[in-house]
Amino acid sequence: MQTPAFYGAVRSLTVHDPLAEFLGAAEGGRIEYHYVDAVKLAGHSCPTVAAAYWMTLKGLASLYPGSLPERGGIRVEFHQDRLSGVTGVIANVVAMLTGATHDTGFKGIGGRFDRRKLLYFSADVAEEIRFTRVDTGQAVDVSAHLQGVPFAPRTPELMQKCLDGSATPQEASEFRENWQARVRALLLDHGDDEEVFPVHPVRA
Repeated sequence: MQTPAFYGAVRSLTVHDPLAEFLGAAEGGRIEYHYVDAVKLAGHSCPTVAAAYWMTLKGLASLYPGSLPERGGIRVEFHQDRLSGVTGVIANVVAMLTGATHDTGFKGIGGRFDRRKLLYFSADVAEEIRFTRVDTGQAVDVSAHLQGVPFAPRTPELMQKCLDGSATPQEASEFRENWQARVRALLLDHGDDEEVFPVHPVRA
């Protein structure tokens, strides 16, 4: 699978998954995720997939400073309904990284490792997503303000040409480059921009 070179420069996420450790699936339960894993899950790379990946990294970094996030030990709540806009796409990526599911996940073994009842929609949360540590109750709200990083001006025009079949090979190439350039800008140039990816600790 050949992907844009910048994917490899995007920060990875390493988590501890006690179920993976228990079953011998990963030594020490350490699982490392890269942006390309989110791309493979979604089947494409776009600002939404990038934002889902990055919001999760930002939220977990805030909740677990200096330690590995506990996959399967994080509750995730979305402000929007699951069918609203791109919420479902974002939720798929977040669920992969956190292990959180609503009612379709692993049921556990001997009362441990249950991954259900950890993912909720239409929740009473202040921002786009709330991540909560199940063990401590500590929580953060995370959002993505993608409008702060717009596409190159010709991108909508080029997209329409690609959709209706009138784009030349050069225009199709320019469209793809513009599309991924915005993804790159979000992840590498604005990843730590608090105006684009704000993280707010939730007061108890």
